Amino acid sequence: MAKILLVEDNEMNRDMLTRRLQRQGFVVVCACDGAEGVAMATSEMPDLILMDVALGEMDGWEATTLIKADPATTAIPIIALTAHALASDRDRSVEVGCSDFDTKPVDLQRLLGKIRGCLSAAAQVAVV
Repeated sequence: MAKILLVEDNEMNRDMLTRRLQRQGFVVVCACDGAEGVAMATSEMPDLILMDVALGEMDGWEATTLIKADPATTAIPIIALTAHALASDRDRSVEVGCSDFDTKPVDLQRLLGKIRGCLSAAAQVAVV
C-alpha cells in the first residue's frame, strides 16, 4: 500500500491521523516539524505528503517549497492541512505547489478521497 509522510507538530493530531490512515491500509511515517518533513521526504520517498501549514519555525508552505524545488521529490503530491478554511490559505497552498488542500478537524472520508485522487493522478503521470 502507499506510504504517506505526515508532517504534523501536534502529537495528538499526529497520533490520531496516523492510526486512522493505518486502518485504511496506508504505511504512515511522521515528521514533527517542517525541517524534519523536508529531510524525510528525501529519505523516505513517500507516495504522498500530508503537510500541516502551521508548523512553527519552518511552516508547511516553506517546507513544501523546498520539497518541490528538489528534483528527487518534486513529483510527490502534497496535501496541505490547516485549521483555517480561508481562500487565501488555499491559494497560497496551490502557489507553493500543493496538489490539494484540506481543513482540520479532518473529515476522514473527504481526506481519503483527496489522497486517493492525488495518488491516482501521480500514478498516471508516472506511467506517461
